[in-house]
Formats: sequence, C-alpha cells, structure tokens
Amino acid sequence: MHNFYRAGAVALAMLWTSGLSAGEAPLSLSEAVKIAVTAEDPALLGFDAKAEALEDRAIADSQLPDPTIRGALANISTDTFRFAQENMTQAQVGLRQAFPAGRTLSLMGERRRGEADIERARKDLTLREIELAVRLAWFDQYYWRWAQNSVRESQTTVSELMRSLHASYSTGSLTTQHILRAELELSLLDDQLTDLQRREAITRADLARYLGAAAVRPLSDHMPDLAPPPMLTDMETVLVRHPAVLLADAVVDVGSTDIALAEQSYKPSWALEAGYGARGGGRSDLATIGVTLSIPLFVANRQDRRVSAATLDRGAARLDRAATLLELQRDLERANADWILLGDRVELYGAAIIERARETASASISTYASGRTDFAEMIRSQLAELDVELKRVKLLTERGKAWARLDYLVGDIQ
Repeated sequence: MHNFYRAGAVALAMLWTSGLSAGEAPLSLSEAVKIAVTAEDPALLGFDAKAEALEDRAIADSQLPDPTIRGALANISTDTFRFAQENMTQAQVGLRQAFPAGRTLSLMGERRRGEADIERARKDLTLREIELAVRLAWFDQYYWRWAQNSVRESQTTVSELMRSLHASYSTGSLTTQHILRAELELSLLDDQLTDLQRREAITRADLARYLGAAAVRPLSDHMPDLAPPPMLTDMETVLVRHPAVLLADAVVDVGSTDIALAEQSYKPSWALEAGYGARGGGRSDLATIGVTLSIPLFVANRQDRRVSAATLDRGAARLDRAATLLELQRDLERANADWILLGDRVELYGAAIIERARETASASISTYASGRTDFAEMIRSQLAELDVELKRVKLLTERGKAWARLDYLVGDIQ
C-alpha cells in the first residue's frame, strides 16, 4: 500500500521553497509532531503548574490544624483590682489542639493528589490532541501545495492550446466562441489557484499555532510511510488506556475519595486542651487538662445528605466515563472504515482511473487534430485529467488523516 503513497507524490521542492530561506530542510510529518509536542506551550505548562500546586496543597491539607493558645486574667476583684486579694484570681494560659474526625486529614491529602492526577491526565489528553491537530494540518498543507502545482501545469497546457487556437483563428478555421471558451477555462483555473492559496494560508496558520516559525518551511516532497494499524478488535481493547478515559478514571477516583470524606463526618472530631492558672498571695497554682468531643446526633439532613450527594457525583462521573468510551468506540470504527475504504479507492485510482484519464486526454488531442471531436470536448478531457489527479491525491491525504485519527485513538501505531 505504501507504493501508492509514493506513486502519488510529485517533486515540488523548487516550487515550495519559493520565498523561503535557502537551504532550509523539508518539514516531515514526524518532525512537525516532534516540534509541536516538545514546544513550551503555555497550555501544557499550565497543567504542570496546577499539578505541582495541588501536590503542595495535598501536603498542607493533610496536616493538623494549628494549635490555639489562650491567655486570660480570671476572677479578679473589681473593688480593688488586687491580684492577691481573692483565692480564685488567676493569670491563665491555655493550649488547645483540634483533631478532625476519623481519616479526614489523610483523605484531604489524597483528594488533592487525585486532583493533581486529573491535571496530568488533561495534559496527556492535550498532547494527544496536539499530535492529531498537527498531523491533520500537515496532510491538508501537503494537498493544497500539491494541488497548486497541478493547477499551474494545467494553466500551462491551456495557455499552449490558446496559442495554437489564435493561429487557427487567424486562418478562419475556428470561431470566436472557441477562443472565449479557452479564456474562460483559463480564468477558472486562475480562480481555483487563488482558492488553493487561500486554503494553504489558513492551514499554515493552524500549523503555526504549534510549530511557530517552522510552519513556513517547505514540506517533504513525498507522503510518509504509514504503518498499517492493528486489527479493529485489538484497537478496541486499548481504548481504555486513551487519555480521555484515564482522565475520566481520575475524576471517578476523586469522587470515591469525596464519599470517604463525607463518611468521616459520622465520626466525632475532638480536641485536647491544657491550661495553667497562676495565683497570688502564696497560693498554689492550678493546672487544667480536658478533652472536647463533637457528637454527630442529627445526621439525616447533614451527614446523610453529604454522603448521598458525593455518591451521586461519583455515579455521574462513571456515566461520563462510559459516554466517553462510547464516543471513542464510534470514532474508532469510523476512522478504521475510512482507512480501509479509502485504501480501496486509492488502489482503484492508481490501477485504472488515472491511466484512463490520461489516455482520454491524449486521445482527445489526436481526435481534435483529425477533426473527429470539437474543441469543447478536448478542453473537458484535459481538465478531467486534472480533476482525477487532484482527486487521487486528495484520497491519499484523506487516508493519511484517517491514519492520524486511529493513532490518536490507540496511541503510537507501530
């Protein structure tokens, strides 16, 4: 199958490098992807920064709350304000340390680490999407540039026909209608070339988003050798390792942690307190130690509701994961069908249609010279050969884009 890719390529180096720096190496598909995924993209750096921030929060949130200290002057007589007058007068200092319920602290740290995993999964998914976007744009760019070269060749052919027409017109063997028809076809080719240049500029802008200055480099003058994808059943089994599914898995894991956190609220939280009271007048000082304990009694509208809400959130996350997997399955079947059926069409064009179009175009010139066909039919035959060539290369690039989608879905196709 790779021979058909190579058969569809035309050497365009001189054309593609016009206006570009001399000696600049062609940009291959693999190099374009490498440049994109190794660039310091702000979106990717943002995921790293968020993940690191969440890792720091995981450590902070799993620590005990800060202890509190209390100072007071208690039970002082208001008639004299003398510290040693009353037995109960004390200068107090106390310390209190709270302990959240159950495993709340460790689960809070676990939740933050789960959120960091979500950010890393989002980065992996974004990288996979960047690879796909660059490959699709590269194949489009390849086609638009190839098509421009083919249209220019057709313009040359029509221009040569017009020169011969003008000679025939001067002898009276052709009418003004023939001249106008040739000029119309040439104008239509000019318009087609302008549209192709517009589409190439749009695609170059898409590439520049990820490649920067490398987007203006000429492309390789041949289609890349694409490794055949595995069987559909084999590709289906690896969909669960797609970054979008792994992202959904990370969200489900955080949901499970939220349920465990909500369940901790059924357990009491407690605090340890210690105090010291200094008394005047030679009296002995006093020490205090105690424990405070919360009592979760009314749980129906608080704890029960929190656990229920967390459970429903996790259920919704699992449904989202199932929906994501179904979408990937659908995309895989469509991309695989495109890969197979476009391959069949490429073979058909390479084996029969191209050759017949060329033979028809060549025969139309001979039959026109012998007077057995009219000028309009000859022009249609010449332009039909261009349309067939464009269609063949379009099929090649569309099949390449189907391969890119398969690679996006199942990972590196070797």
